[in-house]
Amino acid sequence: MDSGRMLGARRARLSDVAAAAGVSPTTVSHALSGARTVNAATRERILSVAHDLGYVPDRVASGLRRRRTGVVGLVGDNIAATPFAGRIIEGARQAGLERDVLLMVGESGGDPGIEADLIALFLAQRVDGLLIARMYHQRVPRPSVPDDLPVVLVDAAPEMGWPVDAIVPNEAQIAAVACERLTRAGHREIAYVGTTDESRAAHGRLLGVRSALGDAGIALSDRRVAFCSSDAAGGRQAGGELLDQDDRPTAIICFNDQIAMGVMQAAARRGIPVPEGLSVMGIDDLHPVADALDPGLTTVALPHAEMGARAMTRLLDRIEGPRPVTDHSVQQLTGWLVERGSVAAPPAS
Repeated sequence: MDSGRMLGARRARLSDVAAAAGVSPTTVSHALSGARTVNAATRERILSVAHDLGYVPDRVASGLRRRRTGVVGLVGDNIAATPFAGRIIEGARQAGLERDVLLMVGESGGDPGIEADLIALFLAQRVDGLLIARMYHQRVPRPSVPDDLPVVLVDAAPEMGWPVDAIVPNEAQIAAVACERLTRAGHREIAYVGTTDESRAAHGRLLGVRSALGDAGIALSDRRVAFCSSDAAGGRQAGGELLDQDDRPTAIICFNDQIAMGVMQAAARRGIPVPEGLSVMGIDDLHPVADALDPGLTTVALPHAEMGARAMTRLLDRIEGPRPVTDHSVQQLTGWLVERGSVAAPPAS
């Protein structure tokens, strides 16, 4: 008999597996689903026969019995434009596959109306749960979903009063990693370039830098802080302002890698070599930027893949667990240093 996916002109059925294995269809169902204990030797025989026949369980029928579809929806705000999104999606996808769950992904482009439409489409597909992701750590308003639908936020925090699970980066710890690398190199004259965007990431990283430098006995004065758009053009403008000061800093921490690229360009325009004359620290580990710069950008990586995996795992635990849920939590994940070539000891006075 052909061991492909078809029996003659049709797909293999559960009854075909039962007949070939010499057991009842009920025993086959129990062996494949793990719902009830089946003798180990019998289960192995059933699995072998199912494989040889190319039998694939009917997920729709199984879902109807369990009142689940085995599908989870993910809505992101800037998936197509943000490299980090791929890491979040891949982490969630892999964690879902480990538990036989498929991930359906939708892109809102940051449009609340489109996001609402996508969520409505997911609900129409009867997804078992929903992941809502943001490409920068920020607050998310409560969507219009049934109260009993499990939801987990990824790289986002809920608006006040919304009891929901969230997986976020530990912004203070991430900022502290950047500060520690510079102070360990001997820097005391450290500046920070933040973003004008309103987000929890923006506030958290600034507070984290102030706190970590304060712990090292370094006061971050207002003149050592500049704000700009979250791109290289903003970094060139803000970096230029800091570097044109008479007592310019010897090191600059940047809100993200794109700003850091602009700061390095501002230094190059002024004839300041990196890292001999200025050390530059990024945050994000955006590979197309950090690897392409010369020297390569030393930065702090964010746990995007782990956030996706943790969020999917938490969501599936909620789906399979008791309702209603009363122990919602916000999990903070740490970042780590990625050493390249943009940090060195401060220049001699």
